[in-house]
Amino acid sequence: MPRIVRGHAGGEIYHLINRGNGRQQVFHKDQDYQAFVKLLGEAGERFPVTLLAYCLMPNHFHLLVRPDSGAELSRWMQWLMTSHVRRYHRHYGTSGHVWQGRYKSFIVQDDGHLLTVIRYIEGNPVKANIVASAADWEWSSHLSRSMRGSLDELPIELPSQWTEYVNAPLTGPELDKLQNSIDRQTPYGDEAWQIIVCRERGWGKLKKSDTNVNYPI
Repeated sequence: MPRIVRGHAGGEIYHLINRGNGRQQVFHKDQDYQAFVKLLGEAGERFPVTLLAYCLMPNHFHLLVRPDSGAELSRWMQWLMTSHVRRYHRHYGTSGHVWQGRYKSFIVQDDGHLLTVIRYIEGNPVKANIVASAADWEWSSHLSRSMRGSLDELPIELPSQWTEYVNAPLTGPELDKLQNSIDRQTPYGDEAWQIIVCRERGWGKLKKSDTNVNYPI
C-alpha cells in the first residue's frame, strides 16, 4: 500500500511522531522538557484533543491522542509545534527548522493493539538504554500516570503490573508490525479493522505486509 495521504478523522486514536531536524537533539536540559510538557497541557485546554500517552526523548517525541475532529487535531499539532519552535529560538537565540517538516501519524485500534502502542511509547527510554525502568524517566506519561493517575481516561484497562509490562521488550512480530505502521503511516490493528478504516477513508487496498495476519491480540 502506498504511503497514506494525510487526513485525520475525529474519534480515532492517533500515534504522532516527530524528530529533530536532521535528527538533531531538541531537548537539551530539564527546562526544555518541562516547557514542552507545559505546552501539551495548554494545547489540551485550547483544543478538544485528548492526550492518552506521551514520551519525550532527546531528539524526538511520541504522542498518543484522540481528537474530537480531524481539523482540531491539525490545529492542535500546528499550535504545539509553532509554540515550541518559537520558545526554542527565543531561548537559544537560534533560527531555522527545529523539527522535521512533516510529523508521522497513524490510526491505532482501541484493543490490545493500543496496549502495544502505549508500551512502545512509554518503553522508549528503556529501549534506548537511557534508564533501566520506564518509571525512572520523568518525561513520559508513565510517570505521570503512576503519580497522578491517567492523563485522560484510557479506552482500555492497563494490566496491574504495568511497569513490568512496559519494561519487557516487544516481541519480534509486535515490533515489526508496529514499525511498519510507523514507516508507512498505515492503520495499526487487526486485518478486518484495517480494511474497514481504509475503505471508509478511500485509502485503497492494503498490501499483505500492511495487515496484521496472525497478530496476537
